[in-house]
Amino acid sequence: MPPSVRLLQHTVRVTLFTRENCSICEKGKKVIQEISKRRTFDYRQVDVMASDQQQWKPLYEFDTPVLHVQRVFHTYSKPDIATEACKLMHYFDERQVEELINEAEGHS
Repeated sequence: MPPSVRLLQHTVRVTLFTRENCSICEKGKKVIQEISKRRTFDYRQVDVMASDQQQWKPLYEFDTPVLHVQRVFHTYSKPDIATEACKLMHYFDERQVEELINEAEGHS
């Protein structure tokens, strides 16, 4: 029996790991904002220094901004399943981010 259409649905999740007083982070936010004008994706922003985000502090405290792009599969009976994140660190441009979004969508 073929899987239902619902089982095959997916989205692209873009997560920007940032912190306060980070000028490079502000540039990264602008890149994401420009791309969001022409692309659809699930966007999340994580302040690695926030008290509820301490799992990220040891990884990215001194490396922000970091961008994760993942394909997230939505299933009916299970929690969402995300692929391993493709990452960009520090300085990235619209072209680089869109390439990762295309890959996550399954377009090479």
